Amino acid sequence: MDMLRGEQIAEATLTDWRKLAQGLHARYLVDDFGTAARFVAAVGEAGDAVGHHPRVSIGEGYVDLRLVTHDAIYRDDDGTEYVVEWPTQQDVDLARRITEVAAEHTLTADPAAVSVIELGLDTAESATIAPVWAALLTGDAEAQGRGTPGDEIRDATGRTPNLWFGDSVEQDSPQRFHVEVYVAAEVAEQRIAAAVAAGGTIVDDSQSPSLTVIADQDGNRGVLCVAG
Repeated sequence: MDMLRGEQIAEATLTDWRKLAQGLHARYLVDDFGTAARFVAAVGEAGDAVGHHPRVSIGEGYVDLRLVTHDAIYRDDDGTEYVVEWPTQQDVDLARRITEVAAEHTLTADPAAVSVIELGLDTAESATIAPVWAALLTGDAEAQGRGTPGDEIRDATGRTPNLWFGDSVEQDSPQRFHVEVYVAAEVAEQRIAAAVAAGGTIVDDSQSPSLTVIADQDGNRGVLCVAG
């Protein structure tokens, strides 16, 4: 099934959901664990009906859901096909159905609360070093390049954040690792302002709002990301 581009996902107007990193994410507020369990059971039935399911996390007062297709098809400019992890039409359709299920359970969505953390490592030798990080982060060599045409590390079970490799390395920079924080578009400006108020500095906003690089007082950098 073909992956959906950012504009296609936006056109779907999934009010309860936000596209962050490689997936569609939603948070629903619940009063207690029993309510959460009943909701998740209903979501499971909706997924069973179409043979596709979200990843679910239950916490105190919320249920988090993530939808992604693990074998979506990406075509580059030359027409070469890659199997990647990315939302497809089945994710959009199931997201709509889950929204209906949530309404049936009188649950409120909190889309502004969703967030994803990934790691970035700047290196010119990703193919060489990726096996080390696959072993260290996941213990599984298959995590290298899983769901991506590159060398990125992705844990199939979601235990650890994805690790991306950047192509460029600044020779005068002591930092090669950075944190990538994906948030909903409507809270990005507030999150940046809070980081600056806490003493951070905007290093690069040339690609804002998609990417904003922020440094702390020691010069350590993080990237606030709004997925397109």
